[in-house]
Amino acid sequence: MSVPTTNVLSSNSLHNSFYKSYGKRALDFTGALFGLICLFPVLAILAILLAIIQGTSPFFLQKRIGRGLKPFYIIKFKTMKDTRDKEGNLLPDEERTTPLGSLLRSTSLDELPELINVLLGDMSFIGPRPWIPDQMAIFTPSTRKKRMALRPGITGLAQIRGRNNLTFRQRVCYDLSYQRHLAFRYDLNILCYTFLKVLEREGIQQRPDALSTPVRVLKPRDLQTYGLKENTQLILRSVRREPVPSLSVPAHPLTPKDLPTKGLRANTQLIMRSRRKDVQ
Repeated sequence: MSVPTTNVLSSNSLHNSFYKSYGKRALDFTGALFGLICLFPVLAILAILLAIIQGTSPFFLQKRIGRGLKPFYIIKFKTMKDTRDKEGNLLPDEERTTPLGSLLRSTSLDELPELINVLLGDMSFIGPRPWIPDQMAIFTPSTRKKRMALRPGITGLAQIRGRNNLTFRQRVCYDLSYQRHLAFRYDLNILCYTFLKVLEREGIQQRPDALSTPVRVLKPRDLQTYGLKENTQLILRSVRREPVPSLSVPAHPLTPKDLPTKGLRANTQLIMRSRRKDVQ
């Protein structure tokens, strides 16, 4: 079995279209219902233990962005207490996380209640992860709309490619690519590799600069993801450490005093920015 890539082509567009429109949801509903029935004893035991240890509800509800940018509340197991300091502020996450909560997060068992979201139609097994509104706000409206054209998933291409080790812009590249190559075989491949990643416990901790916009980001394999701001040709050159083309003129040309000569290519806005050393 090969790791899913971003340049997988579907073998039968008609079958893939049917799967996208009807088959995917049917499998999600059936799988979620079967999973909840089989895992009910495990879910009940974990819920009782969390309620006893933490003294609060064992479930954590959080507003996320779903299909068509419609918000919904994701259901997860609560892995932290609500302990506060004297001023009423919540203590740091590491101080509130219980041993059981840490175990659930490292094994991704805290995600099991999301089967309820899948059953209700808010989520799918495979798709882009549902983010909170603040995480989606760093992207343009068109990028948000494209990314959430499908139901969000419990796992996805970005999760098996690095999970929380990726920046959010890198994850978007993978999410958009997944949508263009959606097929049953592709979903099955991602699902199998998800189990391997869970066993390896990779990418559990969020990288500190995940929401930042670094100049050097992941080079997308799919040309259609070049539309993201951080994946312009200029930034891709910086990733490869290639110089900006100088057009056979000095790197810092003089600004012409004669306005008509500003049409020369050597005096474009890009080169003038490089003179001021503020290329984005």
